[in-house]
Amino acid sequence: MKMSGGVEWALHCAFALTAANRPVPAARLAEMHDVSPTYLAKQLQALSRAGLIHSVQGHAGGYALSRPPSEITVLDVVEAIDGHSPAFICTDVRTRGPLPASPEACRTPCAIHKSMLAADDAWRASLRSVTIADLAADVTGEHGPGVLAGVRAWLSTEGAARGV
Repeated sequence: MKMSGGVEWALHCAFALTAANRPVPAARLAEMHDVSPTYLAKQLQALSRAGLIHSVQGHAGGYALSRPPSEITVLDVVEAIDGHSPAFICTDVRTRGPLPASPEACRTPCAIHKSMLAADDAWRASLRSVTIADLAADVTGEHGPGVLAGVRAWLSTEGAARGV
């Protein structure tokens, strides 16, 4: 399954927002991840439309998670950025060419279609089983509790207060 690059940025932003103790400006998230603010803004808007994050207006505004990180799955983020469409779209190739299958034989999905649907279901189930909180716990387990504290401190620095 191929996902857009926006999925990675969106997941990193969701992870960073788990550490934030106040809304984080989009420009600050872009700076933290060394990505174009315009590009990242599109990903943040998609997350916002999906109800995963929300924006807070005003001087201390920015983005925050809309619900606890334990209630946001990796699949939620993937679908917010890349949509809900399955990776495989059957065009019923078996009905074409010099040896087409009969309409009666095509009432149910073919073996190829069934196999691809099963793979898509497994992929989605796997992503649905991991939450943003799980990712934060994994990062903490791999790199120590200082990682989230470092992200929190960086997001809370003077630049964040200026809206950078």
